[in-house]
Amino acid sequence: MKYYLVGGAVRDKLLNWPVVDKDWVVVGASLPEMKTLGFTQVGKGFPVFLHPETKDEYALARTEVKTKPGYTGFDFDASSSVTLEEDLLRRDLTINAMAQTDEGGIIDPYDGQGDIDKRLLRHVSPAFSEDPLRVLRVARFAARFAHLGFAVADETMELMAKIADSGELDYLVKERVWQEIERALEEKDPSVFIATLRDCNALKFILPEVDNLFGVPQPEKYHPEIDTGVHILMCMEAVAKLSNDPVVRYATLVHDVGKAVTPRSNWPHHYDHEKLGLSLQAGITKRLRVPNEFSDIARLVCEHHTKLHRLKGLRAKTVLSLLEALDAFRRPGRVGKFLLACEADVKGRTGFEEGDYPQKALLNAACAAASSIDAGALLKQEEAKNIKPAEFIRQHRLAAVEKVLVEFAAND
Repeated sequence: MKYYLVGGAVRDKLLNWPVVDKDWVVVGASLPEMKTLGFTQVGKGFPVFLHPETKDEYALARTEVKTKPGYTGFDFDASSSVTLEEDLLRRDLTINAMAQTDEGGIIDPYDGQGDIDKRLLRHVSPAFSEDPLRVLRVARFAARFAHLGFAVADETMELMAKIADSGELDYLVKERVWQEIERALEEKDPSVFIATLRDCNALKFILPEVDNLFGVPQPEKYHPEIDTGVHILMCMEAVAKLSNDPVVRYATLVHDVGKAVTPRSNWPHHYDHEKLGLSLQAGITKRLRVPNEFSDIARLVCEHHTKLHRLKGLRAKTVLSLLEALDAFRRPGRVGKFLLACEADVKGRTGFEEGDYPQKALLNAACAAASSIDAGALLKQEEAKNIKPAEFIRQHRLAAVEKVLVEFAAND
């Protein structure tokens, strides 16, 4: 029985990247032996165990045979005769198919170190195509390591395109698809994830609402980049500099999906794309089971982002209505997320990448002023007795917002 550190931990050590999780492969052992040693088996599928002390994951070396569509359609052999090289052969990328001995030696049968030097994300074997989830995984790794100069190997991109065209992506469990999307949104360059999926024709199966934006024109006066899909990629680059929050990044990704379904006769203008986008977002949420926090902020950004862009020209009543739509007085955290996504929308345009966004300071000031109203003290006033409490409080919030707008206009 031998233990080997494998996968991401080995890769990240070689890249001088922080090692977060450690996974181990056990060669020459059986399931009963692992239990005898105090390991706890987890899950009902592959023979994976938790170490009795460290709680690291230890998996028996295994081989796999594809038996049906989807990423779960495998039979596996985890007998004690399976070698380390056979186990590594079934992994996705060469940089993830290395192992390390207890003495620190690197076992690298498929030249993962060479591909690290070449900055290549390259599949280990043709078996890569048996697991369609790997299309999303590779795109996610591309988003993680793009800033280090990594790119997907041409032959791997071709294989990913074949998987996309085969229809295998339709068999993926939607929760797993969302899990990969959410993890990709947390990577350093989430725009690369979207661009990679599009380059291999997978985006139209994973997020067709976003894929449909490519080729849709916008007015050059406001969008010098013209193409809406390009705008979205630029927005993702902008939001990556503004926030690490995947909720904010998701809202940025889908805020303009309505532009794909506005009447073509009006293009490059997209009247009412805000409202048209809401039903498309709802479709994504239902299809991928997007968590409420993500879908709620995305909906608010979709519906109200253009209103925020025009904030300095709005009446106090409209500004207060916007704050109420954001539920700003009960859930103030929403305002910050909303503002970041809207700022990314403005900066995700050619020539506007480093521009200011004064609307953020203005809405924050209006929100702070309206929130500072002491509702309890107000309702004790004599004049409050003849007015509904909610309306009385709203009148004072409105006055506070009006004062902020006047002050900002005077200093503009």
